[in-house]
Order: sequence, then C-alpha cells, then structure tokens
Amino acid sequence: MKIVVLAGGLSPERQVSLVSGESICRALRSLGHRAVLVDMFLGLEGWAGSVEDLFDAPEGLCGRAEICTRAPDLAAVRRQRRDQSPSLFGPGTLEACMAADAVFLGLHGECGEDGRVQAAFDLLGIPYTGSGHLASGMAMNKAVAKQMMEHAGIPTAPWRELAYTAEDIPRLTGELPVPCAVKTINGGSSLGVALPDTREELGEALAALLAYGGHVIVEPKLAGRDVTVGVLGDRYLPAVEMITRDGSYFDYAAKYQSGVSLEVCPAPITEDQWRTMGEAALRLHRALGLRAYSRTDFILDGEGRSWCLEINTLPGMTPGSLLPKEAAAAGLSYPQLCQEILTLSIGARPRQ
Repeated sequence: MKIVVLAGGLSPERQVSLVSGESICRALRSLGHRAVLVDMFLGLEGWAGSVEDLFDAPEGLCGRAEICTRAPDLAAVRRQRRDQSPSLFGPGTLEACMAADAVFLGLHGECGEDGRVQAAFDLLGIPYTGSGHLASGMAMNKAVAKQMMEHAGIPTAPWRELAYTAEDIPRLTGELPVPCAVKTINGGSSLGVALPDTREELGEALAALLAYGGHVIVEPKLAGRDVTVGVLGDRYLPAVEMITRDGSYFDYAAKYQSGVSLEVCPAPITEDQWRTMGEAALRLHRALGLRAYSRTDFILDGEGRSWCLEINTLPGMTPGSLLPKEAAAAGLSYPQLCQEILTLSIGARPRQ
C-alpha cells in the first residue's frame, strides 16, 4: 500500500509525534508498504519530485527526530514555514494524503487528536487510522470524556470544569480545594497539568495554565500507582505500571527521557485488578465510539480501587511508548502492531 504517515503538526506534542511517525514509517516499510513520513505543518516544502515519486523517497523521508525535556517552541516552528500560510496543512500535505491508499495518523495532542484532521479527511474521502472525528473530539475533551466515564459506570474522581481569566485567579485560589490536579481541557503527554499542594502553588498553576487557554478541569489529587491499559480491536492488552525513579509525578520528561522512569509490563497487579481496568478501558472505548485502538490511564489507590483518568485515541508510538510495550507483552512485534492498527482502521471505516 501507498501510505502517508502524518506526524509533527503544530501542537506541544510535536516532537513526540515526529518520533512516533518515524518509527511507524520504518515499521511499515519493513513490511513492504510504500510508506513516507509527511510533517503535517511543514508539508513538502523540501520535496522537489512528484507526489507519486514521494512514496519511493529514500528511507521514506524519515529523519532523526528526538524528544527534548521541554515542549517545542511552536512560534519558532511557524517561522520555519516559507509560505507563512495560516493553514495547519503544509504545502503539498493534502495532495500527498489524497494520493495515498491510506494515511497512518502519527499525530498527538490538539493538532490531530481532537477530530479536526479526521473531519477534513472524512470530507475529502481520505482513509485514515484510528477513530472518527466526533469520537476523537469527545475523547480529547477531558470534561466530555469524564461525562462518558460516569455514564458508562466507570469510577473516576469528582471533577469540576472551569473556564477562567487572570482576573478570576485570586477568587479561584481561595475557593478550590488543595491538594488537587489541574488539567487543561485538551492536553496530552502530561503537558498542561499541575498538581498543586498549597494555595500559593494553585495560584501559580492557574496562571501558568492560561498559556493553554484557561479552560481546565480540577479534581482531587489521587495518590496511588500509575497504570495504563491499551485496547486493540475488541480486546484489551496487558497493563503497564509507570514508576518514576524518584517517586515524582509521571510527567512529560518522565514519559520520554531515557532512565527517568521504569515501565513494568505486565504490571505487577492482580488478575482481578487487570481485568477490572481492562474491561473499563474497553467499555469506555466503545461508549465513545472509538475505532481500532486506544489507551486508558488509571490510578490504582492503596485500597486496590482503580480510578479512570483519561483516554488517548492516538497513543504514543515511539520506541519507548506504552502501547508498543503492551503489544509486545501480548506477542505482537512493533511492525505487527502497526499492521494491525492499519488493518483494523481501514476495515472499520464507514462507507461515505
């Protein structure tokens, strides 16, 4: 198949996406697919050949992307694009996607995971991997996802949705409970998350999260073990427990920097705990109408109860990401995982 692996984009998770995209592209090429990596935002500015020749480009245009400890400077990324168009699709991006047999979405975060790209592809008749536009948008919005958890009977911490400005911070600092977790409504990779223990820290967190738009959910800070469970097709995969080496929060750096955390798969939990979380992950996946795959994050408290945190419709696919670890524990190699995602996605795509 001719496959565009679409990655990069213009979200704080840009670098994670590029590493995922390169890994996916190489895996698909190892299986014989004519796969090529396309940066959604920068497009084909550096490509001098035809669109058809693109699928035979050396190494599928894969580079050597890396994930730094800090999120990328998106203003600097914008300046890189020669045409300076306001479009999030770079030059030639849509033409390449329309020439492909399918697009494998390696995007992460708001630029790609919130349903807008999926909606554009649906209108253009472009087959793609993962969930449709409506389901993606619902899952990306933490408040909507929380409502769906409650509707499906999945335990989750009590929560409050807030849209605020700088003028509201003094009032909110005085009335919100601490310690708590404050999360931007549509963030990912643990970006846009704060865990204040004091009112001073809460005020600082609210001020910092204004950079993400000032739309958040607030919930109690749950103490326990970080566990995640992936769904692939109609089954859930072995669980992973994430353990930071210093006992701190499993944040962006802990997720993507080698040696900062330990991911144990299968997680050292009981069979009942795994099945409880796995069935909850599968139930939420179905309740949201997701397709092909997803990954759901939980906190397992000291009494052995699991609390659902959020669901990811395009989970990380870097070599160190959690879903590939789960697939490996279930007997699937990384290329096999990519092929199954592709097969499940195309097979489940509704006719236009």
